Amino acid sequence: MMEITATELKERLDKGEDIILLDIRQEFELQIACLDNTLHIPGEEVPARLAELETFREKDIVVYCRTGMRSQGTTAFLLSRGFQRVFNLTGGIYAWSDDVDPTVMKY
Repeated sequence: MMEITATELKERLDKGEDIILLDIRQEFELQIACLDNTLHIPGEEVPARLAELETFREKDIVVYCRTGMRSQGTTAFLLSRGFQRVFNLTGGIYAWSDDVDPTVMKY
């Protein structure tokens, strides 16, 4: 499974790379903390909503959750369905808060 750190992701976003951020957390978690320009599909809904991701099959997709654990499962699922450019955000939104933007609340 491919992983990306928060710092690496920030560098790539700052370069203007076309990266799809897939937030698989629950709706209530979005009210606490979120990243800009993110596609939100709760993790348990990804299999049923796979068609929504088909248009991004050729792009890099970074999957994230709170700590990087739930997103590992979704990343593995997408890889098993033939998506080849899928990365798990190591440490999730917590790592983003720690390493990139401390204004993103940890909960």
